[in-house]
Amino acid sequence: MTVPTYPVETTVAPLAPSAARAHLLHDGSVEQYRQTIADGVDRVARRVATVDRPGTGITPAELSPLVDRVDLDRPLGDARAALDELEDVYLRDAVWFHHPRYLAHLNCPVAIPALLGEAVLTAVNSSLDTWDQSAGATLIERRLIDWTAERIGLGPAADGVFTSGGSQSNLQALLLAREEACAEAIGPAARAELLPRLRVLTSAAGHFSVQKSAKLLGLAPDAVIAVPTDARRRIRPAAVREEIARCRQAGLVVMAVVGTAGTTDFGSIDPLIDLAGICAAADVWLHVDAAYGCGLLVSPTRRHLLDGIERANSVTVDFHKSFFQPVSSSALLVRDRRALRHATYHADYLNPARMVEQRIPNQVDKSLQTTRRFDALKLWLTLRVMGPDALGSLFDEVVDRAADAWQLVSEDPRFEVVTRSELSTVVFRYLPTGPGRELADAANLHAREALAASGLAVVAGTRVDGRHFLKFTLLNPATTVDDVGQVLDLIASHAGRYVHDHVAADLTCPVG
Repeated sequence: MTVPTYPVETTVAPLAPSAARAHLLHDGSVEQYRQTIADGVDRVARRVATVDRPGTGITPAELSPLVDRVDLDRPLGDARAALDELEDVYLRDAVWFHHPRYLAHLNCPVAIPALLGEAVLTAVNSSLDTWDQSAGATLIERRLIDWTAERIGLGPAADGVFTSGGSQSNLQALLLAREEACAEAIGPAARAELLPRLRVLTSAAGHFSVQKSAKLLGLAPDAVIAVPTDARRRIRPAAVREEIARCRQAGLVVMAVVGTAGTTDFGSIDPLIDLAGICAAADVWLHVDAAYGCGLLVSPTRRHLLDGIERANSVTVDFHKSFFQPVSSSALLVRDRRALRHATYHADYLNPARMVEQRIPNQVDKSLQTTRRFDALKLWLTLRVMGPDALGSLFDEVVDRAADAWQLVSEDPRFEVVTRSELSTVVFRYLPTGPGRELADAANLHAREALAASGLAVVAGTRVDGRHFLKFTLLNPATTVDDVGQVLDLIASHAGRYVHDHVAADLTCPVG
């Protein structure tokens, strides 16, 4: 890699207060604001128009010196100069999710109306905690929460709040579940006795944020019980029923069952109807993590895959996954708005209790955050410009493409494929033949790293039953079957060369 050279830096004199104020957005700086933002948009647009691969494959060792040499105490004094510098420390080596051979994680290309929303919300800078900091923004977020709850089918008592992402939504859902389970534990002593006995049941294929949330909530180290899955990597309802009974017999309290509508690795959707019935019979909180699968809420053809989600006590949705929104845009929905009281604290300077009596709306009473971005605006503008059916058809496209990709991999003798996803992932691995078979794990790890280093494509990796596998996550409708085929050929080339070289080395290595 060629390290760029910069002109010798000169010290910029500290700005006088009047000059510094010129960099703030106000009625006298609107032209500067317009030009500066336009310059930034133009830089990104040129990059998007010309990138021919999802990344450059740059390493931390290569990029870190460029970032470390930037002296943040010596300003450049000019936005265009700063953008020039940004080309070298960020834009040149950014990972581009819009590229059709980005096939790694749950990152999507973003809808242009959402980018418009991002530009508006950052400039106005509303804070979604109280009415006197947000006004109409509060009502827009509430309308979107109502719309999402209607799509889920949670009923007229539903409510919710936007969050930073699925992990925060899951954390808050389990907080509410914990507090509901502790509602009858009167007094500190009773609560202290109950907390170590609380348990959470979740799929063995579920998201790690469940375990992380349990730790943050002060539950026991063994509070999360991973329930076995079936051949399709879905939680086994019978095992959930048995685990609830076993916990009760042992004097433990199941505070929540977490069903997953779209596991990160396999895109599997748990049997939500069965889970809802089990939880209702056992009087256990049911949380559905639909961070990935929430796109089915607007699917013209696959909404039925979420049947049963309407009976959940709480639901996580990530619009920044399958609704093609920029990070961050997520929400937690609850069936009964009264449960959100467990996140409510009153501060005299912010949300005094009298505001409730005056029926002044605010969102801070529902949120784990205080200061919070108006992220709902991005989804609002996307729906107003494109509509939900258009978003759903885009999500249908990537699910269809994943089915095609699974078929392609399953018919290729070079690879072994795991269960077919209900959403848009494909988990597979290169499988050497003959004496190189024992090198499968190392070959797949090598292939992923070599592919990333080339910048020609990016794929993910995971472990299945203790073995290393690769993973395609398709969230880009522009990705074609031909793109998938080309990436498979690259993987096979890297992995095959690794196996060949190591087998040859073993054969030529003298014994003893």
